[in-house]
This record gives sequence, C-alpha cells and structure tokens, in this order.
Amino acid sequence: MPSRGKRDWERALVTGASAGIGTAYARALAAQGTHLVLVARNVELLEKLAQECRTDYNVDVEVLPADLSDPQQVADVERRLFDSPRLDLVVNNAGIGTFGAFHEHAVGAELRQIDVNVGALVRLTHAGIASMTRHGSGTILNMSSIMALAPFPGSATYAASKAFVASFSEALHEELRGSGVTVTVALPGIVQTEFMERADAHHLDGVPGFASLKPEFVARATLRAARKGKAVSIPGLGYRIMAAMIDATPRALLRRFNAASARGKYGTLHR
Repeated sequence: MPSRGKRDWERALVTGASAGIGTAYARALAAQGTHLVLVARNVELLEKLAQECRTDYNVDVEVLPADLSDPQQVADVERRLFDSPRLDLVVNNAGIGTFGAFHEHAVGAELRQIDVNVGALVRLTHAGIASMTRHGSGTILNMSSIMALAPFPGSATYAASKAFVASFSEALHEELRGSGVTVTVALPGIVQTEFMERADAHHLDGVPGFASLKPEFVARATLRAARKGKAVSIPGLGYRIMAAMIDATPRALLRRFNAASARGKYGTLHR
C-alpha cells in the first residue's frame, strides 16, 4: 500500500461517487491507499466502482446508498460520520442543477437543488466537523463552482446554491483555524461529466475544449489543495484568471453578460 504523508487520509467518505468527479475522487484516493465510504443513489454503479477500487488498489470500500434530497437518508450518512472506523476526510461532491428560466421550472425541482447542494452539504459538514474536532484532525472538501462568483441568470438557483457553499466553506475554514480540522472549497469551471447532460445545460454547448476540464484533473488538483489545508481551490490557470476578472468586473455588467449568454441558448429569459 502506498506510503502516506502527514496530511494524507486513512479513510474518506465521498458523496456523489457513482459518476463524474465523484468517481474520480474515489479512484484518486484509492490510488493513494485511502479506504473509502462511497455515497450515491445508484447502488449498481457504486458496487461496480467499489469492486474496481478493491481489486486495483487493495483498499477497503464501504457502499452507502443514499438519496441526499431525502432528510432520512442524509441522517444515515450523518450517523456513519460518527461510527467506527472513523473518517478523516469528507468530500461533499454530490450536486444537482437545473438550467433555463427559473419560473419555467417546477418549484419542487428548484427546492430539491437546495436540499442537495446546500441542505445535505451543511448537515454532513456539521457532522464531519463534530466528529473530527473530537480527534483534533480531519479535512472537509466541499464542491462549489466557478459560477459561485457571479449571478447567473438562466441558472439562478444552481449558481446561488454554489455561492452559499463557497461563502460557508471559507467562513468555516477560518472558524477552525488552529483546531487541526480544515475546510477547503473547490470552484471548478466546466467539467467533462454527464452532469451537464442531466441538467440540460445547453448554454454551455460550443465551449472550446481547452476550457473543459477532465474530472480526474479536478479531483487531483482539489485534493492537493485540501491536503495542504488551503481555503479555496480553483483548478486550472485559465479559471484562476477568470476568477480574478470576475472579481474586478462590476456586478451589473456580469449579470447582463450572463443573461445575454443564457438567452442566446434558451430563448426563454424575459428581457
């Protein structure tokens, strides 16, 4: 089994592990010798990934099926955070999104985004920190998005949920300074996963290949930042430059630019 540095992790829990960045996190951690607890709704995909990690990397893997939009199932994952063997890394990667005009979506779908992207993440972060502070060490890695940095008409609820995650995680990073527990927030840009297809994100059609990140790259970059105890990780130099430009651009201009971009793809946003 690979040797560990002082900030590597013995056992990690990864949500949204059945596909995309979550699967990339699981494989990257297993390759480092980290034992896993994998959380997602799709039991079949979880079991397949678990067997691959056991066979390829000789690590222990627990499968914990859960729909994180269901409070009772979130409670099952919370309980695991307090059970033995203890977890010293929690990757809150699970997320869902809808794109298009807010008023044209069922409000239940918008609220479900908040339940998963915000509610479940807050609950699992709270449980994870409560457990980790008792032992004086641990890491929380929360998945946000570059879209957290600006208002995005056409994906209003999703972007707002990710803005919450970014602000929340940075605040906790400072609250926990000196405790031995760290919180890192990841703000990736466009990633090559099936998430965008499920979310019907046509406003991202035609994005050049160099702007689309591979999930394996995002997982490696953000785990590296978390291992170093950084507050924020923006994978890719291009996206770090973009973040600086967003920060320097007036909010009104950002709103109008993003609305025009979404309107060109969806054609349903009122002027």
